[in-house]
Amino acid sequence: MIKAPESILTIWKKFDDFPMETLTKAWLIHSRRERKQRVVSQMKEHRIQYGITGNCFDLALWLLDEFRKAGATAYPIGHNLHTPSAHAAIIVLDELGRRYLCDLGDQWLQPILIETTSEDFTEESLNGFFPAAKVQVKADASHIKIIYHRPNGRVSKQIYETRPIEVSEFLTAAQFSHNILKPRPLLECRTRYKNEVAHWEFYNWKSFLSTTEGIFHDPKLDTLDHCVNILHEKTGYDQTFLKEALTIYQRIG
Repeated sequence: MIKAPESILTIWKKFDDFPMETLTKAWLIHSRRERKQRVVSQMKEHRIQYGITGNCFDLALWLLDEFRKAGATAYPIGHNLHTPSAHAAIIVLDELGRRYLCDLGDQWLQPILIETTSEDFTEESLNGFFPAAKVQVKADASHIKIIYHRPNGRVSKQIYETRPIEVSEFLTAAQFSHNILKPRPLLECRTRYKNEVAHWEFYNWKSFLSTTEGIFHDPKLDTLDHCVNILHEKTGYDQTFLKEALTIYQRIG
């Protein structure tokens, strides 16, 4: 089947309400003076204290840790590592050795089969894997290309290198990413909309909801406190944390 088995989904579903964001990075660098990539135990502590998660490297490391604790074979992958445009994800294997792409950083709804030799693999456009878009998987020996087909006719793509990255190399790339802070705040999360799970994004002080019906832009977020309230409502993040992180972005932006 193109969907992951329950043994994988059970782990994945632990992260259903985990946003991907750069607010934590800003807060760590400027408020905590912590310039090192966090270990998973720190991420868990911060989640308990402030409700926060992190960027794509944080989420990949956390997911990897959960898979390995459950006895699954999994490893990190990515593209453009050690650059400002780096992206990180995970590949996990099922009991038959078939590979599934797991990308919390891009806020996928569930993992997807990428094993082209499997009789279940397909290159057809599929619903139910990514918010507000159908996805196509095209893969070869060293890359996966994901093509996103959105309701407005727009098509975009994401390409991953599939070679397993050693954890030490991955941590070095995560450390590089941790210390690059772009001037615009970003937070993405999955949220219910009618009968679907949609994608809500806050970027550069504006926010919008992507659904199968199209994109809905929110009213202008005109004050810092307004931003704090909206983000708290969407994520449950601690409001003091949000104010500190957004104030940092106001200053550097």
